[in-house]
Amino acid sequence: MRPTASRWLPALLTYALAAVWLVNGLLCKVLLLVPRHQDIVARILGPAHAPLLTRLIGLAEIGMAVWVLSGRWRRLGVLTQIGLVLTMNLLEFWLAADLLLWGPLNLLFAGLFALGLYYYGFRLPAPRPARP
Repeated sequence: MRPTASRWLPALLTYALAAVWLVNGLLCKVLLLVPRHQDIVARILGPAHAPLLTRLIGLAEIGMAVWVLSGRWRRLGVLTQIGLVLTMNLLEFWLAADLLLWGPLNLLFAGLFALGLYYYGFRLPAPRPARP
């Protein structure tokens, strides 16, 4: 029997969402491999503690990846992600637009990401655990 999209798509999106948070948190912020992220934090929260705050934000993003993978409180997690993504991107647009990778298009991508999150959390069935 061939697996249907309703069986594999929720699991695929779960891993993709977790990967977004993990990459942004670990690589971009904790390991500071993308200095622009620290520059944005410095612009918004001040330069004095930007390295520490950037890493703490990264740790929180890694925590979000773990939350996504856990599957617990899925809809609350989706609403939290939507709120964080839209808030972060609006703040960055207003206060650090010149540092954004795609400039004003970042808002468009954030909106599309939020719509994808909504679809994942409220339209798709929850991923089913694999049977032994």
